[in-house]
Amino acid sequence: MNIPNVNIPNVTHYIHAYKVAPWRVQRQWIGSALLAVVTLAMVAALYLIVTSRAAIAGREIQDLTFSITASQQVSGDLQTQLASLTSASAMESRALELGFRPMQPEEAEYLVVSGYAEPEPFVLSTTQNMQLSALTIAPEYNQSLLDWMDETLLSSRGMQ
Repeated sequence: MNIPNVNIPNVTHYIHAYKVAPWRVQRQWIGSALLAVVTLAMVAALYLIVTSRAAIAGREIQDLTFSITASQQVSGDLQTQLASLTSASAMESRALELGFRPMQPEEAEYLVVSGYAEPEPFVLSTTQNMQLSALTIAPEYNQSLLDWMDETLLSSRGMQ
């Protein structure tokens, strides 16, 4: 078998070049290693950025939740204070301190205003007080399930 010698000088040329300059192979290995290190560093930096943003967002949520809880507590305290200040006993004691006194029935004066008409109450229902009865509901809706089954069975027996 004869192998043509066309490619042999090229292969021997490359082998000879690598033997003469082994630093080229070392440079390729170092370049590949540096590329891997840079890629890992970029992935680690991206992971660190995403994780830090998530942590910051979580902390902001905790702060806002705390703020909401504190506001609710302050609101509850203010509502309690308002309730105690507007209680009947507190209002009566403040009125007495200001010089007011309870009114006696004989002190009441009523004023009649001519032309004043008492407003008519607003009725939300219709003009007629309609109640549904069995007569106003269609017969299809008055029939129970047992009645319907009985009717269906009787009509199917009659067909046979």
